[in-house]
Amino acid sequence: MVDASAHVELRGIGKAYAGIPAVSDVNLTIAPGSVHCLVGENGAGKSTLGKLVCGAISPDQGELLVSGEPVRFHSPHDAISRGLVLISQELSVLPARSALENVFLGSTSTRAGFLLDHATMRRRYDELVARTGFDVPADVQAGELNLASQQKLEIMRALARDASLIVMDEPTAALSREEALGLLDVVRDLARSGTTVVLVSHFLDDVLAVADTVTVMRDGRHVRTDPAAELDADAIVTAMLGKLADVSFPVKKPPAADAPVVLETINLGRADVVRDASLQVRAGEIVGLAGLMGSGRSELARLIFGADRATTGQVMLDGRALRLTGPRDAIKAGIAMLPESRKLQGLHLTASLQQNIALPHLRSLSTAGVVSRRQENERTLKALERFGVDLSKAGHPAESLSGGNQQRLLFAKWLLEQPQLLIIDEPTRGVDVGGKRAIYELISELAAQGLPVLLISSELDEIVGLAHRVLVMRSGRLTAEITGPDVNESVVLSAVFGRVEGEPAA
Repeated sequence: MVDASAHVELRGIGKAYAGIPAVSDVNLTIAPGSVHCLVGENGAGKSTLGKLVCGAISPDQGELLVSGEPVRFHSPHDAISRGLVLISQELSVLPARSALENVFLGSTSTRAGFLLDHATMRRRYDELVARTGFDVPADVQAGELNLASQQKLEIMRALARDASLIVMDEPTAALSREEALGLLDVVRDLARSGTTVVLVSHFLDDVLAVADTVTVMRDGRHVRTDPAAELDADAIVTAMLGKLADVSFPVKKPPAADAPVVLETINLGRADVVRDASLQVRAGEIVGLAGLMGSGRSELARLIFGADRATTGQVMLDGRALRLTGPRDAIKAGIAMLPESRKLQGLHLTASLQQNIALPHLRSLSTAGVVSRRQENERTLKALERFGVDLSKAGHPAESLSGGNQQRLLFAKWLLEQPQLLIIDEPTRGVDVGGKRAIYELISELAAQGLPVLLISSELDEIVGLAHRVLVMRSGRLTAEITGPDVNESVVLSAVFGRVEGEPAA
């Protein structure tokens, strides 16, 4: 019997890759004008389900109904024509085009059938900015925007298409907490205006704050669907994992009192992005770098790694001044960095998992300039196993992995060899509840072995839970240092917003 009250109905939906099920026999009803959240561990099938609804992939079995009518989408364009739009976890902005052009990419604002009607687009763009509060300049090139602003363009693009149902896959992952709360307000407004929102998220607080209904997936199967009002975080986690999860932080093991300084930056800077940044990280120490989006945290890390060229100052490693003309120099010196964007900066998505791991280490895998395939195979497989990545996928492209498993692949890539310094920008972005604890333990274990770690995270609890010492950035400057018992959320948050007594002026 057709459920006439459903916006979208899935009946026995299944999808497999190379014979391995991604989702199996899923039956689900999504009510119109509701916020329906999909949760589950990495690989649970929630993102696959969102892609099936919006035509990004086609099911192998089962039936999809929209407003009671059976449909078969062969492409996202087919779904868009029925008002179903997907905002993927991996962004799809065109870096050489303006923000305005990206928002109206593929829309029908034309004059004479082919010329873009810029006046109409400008007016509608301004309306979208007013509606969302996303103040992104219309004329700026998308490639010049940070990850958070690019995410905003994706959301505005979906709204510009007047979608009746929007699937948002981890939409708050790249946003600051303030921006994420703003987005949740937009989601609520969409639902109130009659737009259905399917939200895929690892952030259970966000799910419980905005959802009308929550569906839990595990191992590709539908576990349960309940009204959000009847659930709490523990109930969701238990359903996701089949047990309660321990996401507490490991006990901190402070570095030795006489631990040597491994990393030192002296008045490091680049134009107006980072100014006069001087810091030290000692052997076995985890130094957290806190600050709002745009404060200069990631930009400082990129200067240390040589990804951007510093215009002032110096980077010292083990007391030796480094000449950094690019990441190759940093890698050669023993610096490893996990960047904030897996897609844009961290992985070659079309290359295999083993190729991704081997790439920074070809020198050590080679003899007389020839890569030893035996060594490459043995060592990369061992690295994948260490970080819990399915070895059967070793030859698959990195883009075939879920976001959390891509993050594990990044750790495997940079820890194939022991670095002198590890920089981690957003260590658990896109990682499920069950996987976070493993990453926390890994970071703490590496530090306990003497590795210095510079840690950047938008999750304040990660900074406080892992770091021995916290440095705060505002407006491109290091403005506060917090140590010992003062490393708590209240003190760090106050420093981030500039409310610490004696803090240097920015």
